[in-house]
Amino acid sequence: MTMPPIVDLATWQAARDELLVREKAHTREGDAIAAARRRLPMVEFDPKVEVIGAAGPVPFLELFQGRDELVVYKHMWHDGAPHQGQCEGCTTTAWHVSDAAYLHARGVSFAVLTTGRRPEVAPFVEFMGYTQPWYPVRDKEAPVGDNMGTIAARCRSGPAPAPPRSKPWAAPTTATRRGGGRRRCAAPSRS
Repeated sequence: MTMPPIVDLATWQAARDELLVREKAHTREGDAIAAARRRLPMVEFDPKVEVIGAAGPVPFLELFQGRDELVVYKHMWHDGAPHQGQCEGCTTTAWHVSDAAYLHARGVSFAVLTTGRRPEVAPFVEFMGYTQPWYPVRDKEAPVGDNMGTIAARCRSGPAPAPPRSKPWAAPTTATRRGGGRRRCAAPSRS
């Protein structure tokens, strides 16, 4: 490894100040991109699309549990693999949401979607000790069954849920903004 040059404090400070200008520009650009993501339009989809719950098929709308917002983690699945052979990143992410009480208190439900089949998924969920509901969505089209390995936010607009946007590892409708404000789901304009 090549070490950077050794300089006096004034030279280091000048280099640091120059880099700070670039870092601040980078931060402002990231903020602008995040704001543009929050302004993306919504896509309405059929709330009667069925997913497989613990007791059998349920309409997607039931995942909201009467709340206006839903955050889903889309867990990748490797058919036939043992528990330790499932996606490590997805397994860790699902583990970190062991209690959704914080979300529930703010009107947000949480569920895990996966392409695994219920007979394989149920023993895995029990073995891992997961308490959040899991729903297999094999062969479901976008926006329900696509892009596994991501977190997605959904909003209910009247009787039908609408997915505002989906980005890996981000749930923009529940993200905290500067100033502590929280963006709430808003129904798209119907005009």
